[in-house]
Amino acid sequence: MTITALPEIPAGTDDLSIWPASTTRLPHGGLAVGGVSLAEIAERFDTPAYVVDEGEVRERCRTYRAAFPDSPVLYAAKAFLSRAMVRWIRKEGLGLDVCSAGELELAVTAGFPPERIVLHGNAKSPRDIETALRLGVGRIVIDSPAEIARIAASVGPRGHQKVMVRVVPGVSAGGHDKIRTGTEGQKFGLSLTDGGAQHAIAKILGQPQLELTGLHCHIGSQITEVKPYVVALRRMVGLMARVRDAHGIVLPELDMGGGHGIAYRPGEPALDLTALARKLRTELAESCAAARLAVPRLAIEPGRAIAGPAGVALYRVLAVKHTGEKVFVAVDGGMSDNPRPALYGVRYAPRLVGRHSTAGVRTATVVGRHCEAGDVLAADVELPADIHPGDLLAVPVAGAYQLSMASGYNLVGRPPVIAVHEATARLLVRRETLDDFRSRDVGD
Repeated sequence: MTITALPEIPAGTDDLSIWPASTTRLPHGGLAVGGVSLAEIAERFDTPAYVVDEGEVRERCRTYRAAFPDSPVLYAAKAFLSRAMVRWIRKEGLGLDVCSAGELELAVTAGFPPERIVLHGNAKSPRDIETALRLGVGRIVIDSPAEIARIAASVGPRGHQKVMVRVVPGVSAGGHDKIRTGTEGQKFGLSLTDGGAQHAIAKILGQPQLELTGLHCHIGSQITEVKPYVVALRRMVGLMARVRDAHGIVLPELDMGGGHGIAYRPGEPALDLTALARKLRTELAESCAAARLAVPRLAIEPGRAIAGPAGVALYRVLAVKHTGEKVFVAVDGGMSDNPRPALYGVRYAPRLVGRHSTAGVRTATVVGRHCEAGDVLAADVELPADIHPGDLLAVPVAGAYQLSMASGYNLVGRPPVIAVHEATARLLVRRETLDDFRSRDVGD
């Protein structure tokens, strides 16, 4: 199909600001992403389905490399990982941050260099550690005192492994309590306040087979302000100076994690990447100068900010129900393919695609098909008043923490992932089927 974009519609009447940059309007209310009609994707691959714009992913990788030219940029695999994503990340020169043996093995078997991978996790299993050591992962981030002895024992007396320590800097940041990880009282990291981080550092330095390369911190997710990162960095440099004074070593690396916020609806704030890069570099140089400390190599770990805006979720309307003054638009997916609204209260901006409506708008709540009252995908959003079963809804900013958090609830099956690029659509991850569920159920 030849894609012909329509003339621009005046700003404010049809906002595509949060959609992939390749998005174009088509006749009769359609949209194309990566040169491919979303309606045609729905017809070819069925719904629900995830669409990922390869060009958007790769351009966002390049934007990060330009903003942090002298820093390792590690893509956070937990946001979304597939073999194709691994190849895109590798080709754009990024490293990888993984949280399990599964993510690690997928990346390495897809051709990603293990020395450019960092393994995280607050409770690494024996399999996680064994896999990391067997494959030669670049760094293991230690998250608890017990891991030190376990990793050292697994390495063996003649082995060698580079490690970092995850530090809780006492900084509150993030879009929701459940995704704030820089403060006391949550499961991640070792406290700067109670001395846990300092104790772990001393213990690691007593293990000759472990090489402490630096410190790591991750203060939260969906952060849209630069200041919390600056405060956290200042405290991390202070700890590095104390490590030098106490142990006579200068740590060469400082990983400031990710959590870079993006807009899920038009008008919402997003983290200013240029400002972040500039202020982190300035603060790092000034803090190190004040402490008479050599400037460590800065690393960052974006995930959502690379994958999120590149994804679009497609749903087919199954029912429209009027209950009192409420209008519910039920679709063929829901919390099994996107649990984030139920977990964090995330707000999305669904849009009718595939036909042009001349009706006015009405406020409606888009709900899923699952047997939970909390199965709400988008509450109180504006949709055409004539929306009806069979209509196609597209939800932008669906590339992160959807498939990676999807479940098998109600045995609905997880949706496929379709990549679009240069007017071509191709299947990356197939739809989960009843046969998949049956093959795992080995009981009688």
